[in-house]
This record gives sequence, structure tokens and C-alpha cells, in this order.
Amino acid sequence: MRDVPANPDSERPYECFQCGTIIVAESNPGTCPDCSGRLRNRGTPLE
Repeated sequence: MRDVPANPDSERPYECFQCGTIIVAESNPGTCPDCSGRLRNRGTPLE
């Protein structure tokens, strides 16, 4: 894919599905530190 960054080790934004908190991390932190909701990689489109 051409629009995917070539450096997989760089930091990416993750957004909480429940409260909308945005976290920048190198890998998925798992759960939101504010509400314990699921996080999604904002670089991956929702379908």
C-alpha cells in the first residue's frame, strides 16, 4: 500500500471508541487510560 508509512516503528495515534481520547504510541496500548475502552489506530480507516 502506498499510503502506509514505510517505518512501522514510528509512533501512531490511537483513538478510544468510547470517550474519544487520543494517545500517541509505538504500539497499541490495548485500553484507554481514561475509561478502559477499546482503542483503534487512527491511521486505519473504519469501514
